[in-house]
Amino acid sequence: MRGVISAAGYVPYHRLDRSEIAAFFGSGSGQGRRAVASYDEDTTTMGHAAADLALRSTPVKPVAVWFATSAPAYLEKTNAAAIHAALRLDPAVGALDFGGAIRSGIGALRTALAAGGPTLVVAADRRDGPPTGADEAAAGDGAAALLVGDGSDGPVLAEYLGAASRTVEVTERWRTPGEARSRSWEERLGAHVLGPVGAEALHAALVDSGLGDTAGIDRLAVTGLNSRAVAAAVKAIGAEPSSIVDPLIDTVGNTATAHPALLLCSALEQASPGETVAVVALADGAEAVILRATDELADHRPIAPVSAQMAAGGPVSYGRFLAWRRMVDVEPPNRPPPNRPSSPAAHRRTGWKYGFTGSRDRSSEMVHLPPARVSEKGGAADDMEPESMAHTTGTVRSFTVDRLAYSPSPPTVFAVVDFDGGGRAPLELTDVDAGEVHVGLRVVPTFRRLYTADEIHNYFWKARPARAGEAAGTQAGAAK
Repeated sequence: MRGVISAAGYVPYHRLDRSEIAAFFGSGSGQGRRAVASYDEDTTTMGHAAADLALRSTPVKPVAVWFATSAPAYLEKTNAAAIHAALRLDPAVGALDFGGAIRSGIGALRTALAAGGPTLVVAADRRDGPPTGADEAAAGDGAAALLVGDGSDGPVLAEYLGAASRTVEVTERWRTPGEARSRSWEERLGAHVLGPVGAEALHAALVDSGLGDTAGIDRLAVTGLNSRAVAAAVKAIGAEPSSIVDPLIDTVGNTATAHPALLLCSALEQASPGETVAVVALADGAEAVILRATDELADHRPIAPVSAQMAAGGPVSYGRFLAWRRMVDVEPPNRPPPNRPSSPAAHRRTGWKYGFTGSRDRSSEMVHLPPARVSEKGGAADDMEPESMAHTTGTVRSFTVDRLAYSPSPPTVFAVVDFDGGGRAPLELTDVDAGEVHVGLRVVPTFRRLYTADEIHNYFWKARPARAGEAAGTQAGAAK
């Protein structure tokens, strides 16, 4: 049996009420709220967040990490390598990027389901569009990760039944290299071309899975950036309306490359053992994947369910959203920007910089952050073992609010954090208003982008408030 061993979605903390768009510009429309990546989040950090949640709920370790996004932080450099490093995976674990097309997310998942060995498929996107436009209103930011493997690797939550693909060359949505935003043709073209193709792909997948017809589908997710094409595909499929999975447009927005996997994660959180889940993604044709929930799903408890993350979001103003996306210029920081990070220094300290791994003195048990060779307690030299802190909760012991330091989103809040079980580190806080910070605040580490200088992204760890309902899980691939 091959299928999904673990699945997790990631929804950024910040939410934009779409009604603010019309209030700000006097035009534009949209209902509900959309998820907004913070100024220090990109597709790499969001992909890591989802991947980390997926791996923490299973002891199974992947032999490969595949990362798909239409908005990569780097071209030519492998973005999956940073996710690999932040997950503290063995160097023997391969890490590959899957192109820059919207279809690459569902394509990577389908390829992994048909391949061998446990593979971690990660998809993320950071989406927007011209202000007041349809893309901006319907878009959302987020990520999802699915660990795919065989029953011999670990308990399978959803068994892979079958899939089908249909490829159509149609210039319905496109973006050329160097352009910040995508463009699209009039929606009727997509509805005319992609709608029937989506139904054809699903019916072929039903034959491949042995289900025969749509009566065998309990939960159906149909997604694509063309809403009219999605509606046309749903109509052509002819599935029961009660089987349609919430597309999360009014609560998260369309996360493009990540959306098929995110909807699958959401559907599996609500599914019961024995139910079938089908996902159809429309982009340059269609991909359809069908899975059946196993008995193992009944005992599976996600560390951070998609529904809980949606409920935990906090508001962000439209003006701040525009500034974060650099659509408007605001007063720059009062101090000069930082210098570019050193590549040799980052390479030498990969375990600390990407994995947030300190050291514990074997004789005194003292935790050192950053890792040290000589113990502060007792002075023992070179008698340390790695200590991963990425999943350790801490407490704010002191903090300062700096309104002058360089930051794309001032003010900057720095805190001294004492971690449970030992270890102290000064860290920047994120996903929190300065007025909410207090001594005693419980925080957890989070992998973020500190800044970008000379086109080099400086990734490191910050701390964010621990949210209600967060639970501990098994850590895969951690250095101990």
